[in-house]
This record gives sequence, C-alpha cells and structure tokens, in this order.
Amino acid sequence: MIEVLDLRHGILDIPSLTISPGSTVVIGLNGSGKTTLLRILAGIVAPEKGTVLIDGQEIFSIDVGWLNEYPDRNMLFGKVSDEIASPLRFRGMDCPAVTLQVQKIKEELGIAHLSERRTRELSGGEKVMVSLATAMVTNPLILVLDESDSHLDEESAAVVWSAVRRSPSRYRIICTQDMEPATLADKVIHLEAGKIACSGPPGEIFPGLSEGCLYPFSWRVSDAAGIQ
Repeated sequence: MIEVLDLRHGILDIPSLTISPGSTVVIGLNGSGKTTLLRILAGIVAPEKGTVLIDGQEIFSIDVGWLNEYPDRNMLFGKVSDEIASPLRFRGMDCPAVTLQVQKIKEELGIAHLSERRTRELSGGEKVMVSLATAMVTNPLILVLDESDSHLDEESAAVVWSAVRRSPSRYRIICTQDMEPATLADKVIHLEAGKIACSGPPGEIFPGLSEGCLYPFSWRVSDAAGIQ
C-alpha cells in the first residue's frame, strides 16, 4: 500500500491518500498538480510537508522506474542498447544477465531493431519507447509515467499501455490526457487545483465527469447510443 499523509507541496494539498497495488491513473486539467504528485511518488522531489510510505518504507529507499513527458530528459548514453542496460549495470549485474534482460524488454516493446541506433537520432516516439524500456528493465517496485503517451501515435501508445498493464511492478502510476486507457485502470485519481476531487474505480469516477472534457469519448458514444 502507498500511503500519503498530510502532503503539502506547491499547489498540492492532500490530507490523506492510499494507493493499492495495481494500475492507478492520475487525471486532471493542466495546472492541477498531476506532475508534482507523480514526481513526489517517484521520489524525485521531497514534499515540503507530509510523508509518503511505500509498503511501510520511505520512498527514497524504493526502486522506482520513472518516465517523464519529455524523453530527451531521460537519456544519458549515446547508444540505445547502452541506455537501456544502464540501470542494470549501475546495480553491478553481470554482463550475461544484463544482455538477457535488455533483450527481453526490447522484444516486449518491439524496439529490438533500435539496438545499435544513436539515441540522438531517434524520433520523439522512439525516444519514449527507449526511455520506457530503461524505466522497466529492472522490474521496479513502482513504475511512474508522466504523460509519456503524449508523444506517441495511437499504435505505439497501445503498445505502451499493454506493456504497462503486463508489467510485474507492484504499483503502476500513470498520468495521461487520454481517458480511453484510463478506463481500464484499477483506480483513477482526479485532481483539481492541487486537491483530490475524487478517487476510486473508473466506473465510479467517470460518470461524475460526464459534463466535462475528462469524460472518455467511448463512454459518450455508448451514452448516446443508449439514449437513441
């Protein structure tokens, strides 16, 4: 269980929040505090006030896979294969094990053909996929993605969502502007002006958003068909 208690940081004001294992999608309008919350849950920034515990442990002692909206900010190495392997090498894993794990994640994401490419030569979508592979290669306890699908075409975005759903990571926390995959999450957290407007299963959250832009398009179609 992820426990957030008395969190205050910038715009965020969250007295209490719990996140169970599984997939959690954070939604909200621009400026609602989504990225700030994800950065805190990933341990990238420490909250000004409050605590975040992951299965009873401090976030800074947890293995986290992080992918932000801008893939260029994630890359450290010149070649794709080295970039993906870097988290494993930093942990001192032996070379055969590194090679095996890297090959596995590349095949899962369909990017094996990029292995020898230079990272600076990749397209925006390719950079996202490589950065995702790097975030996932260690099978981290928490996988945090901040609108990483915003640079992808529909096909690539579907690959990302499928890989995230299959990920062995105990917690998968995703911020997105695409409400369609959000309907498949275990939990949705809706932020408004730094506060949690509501949280719960998609079937409980989205009906209350039917009048706004966060309502899934497929649900609008279904609603219209039902009326007709």
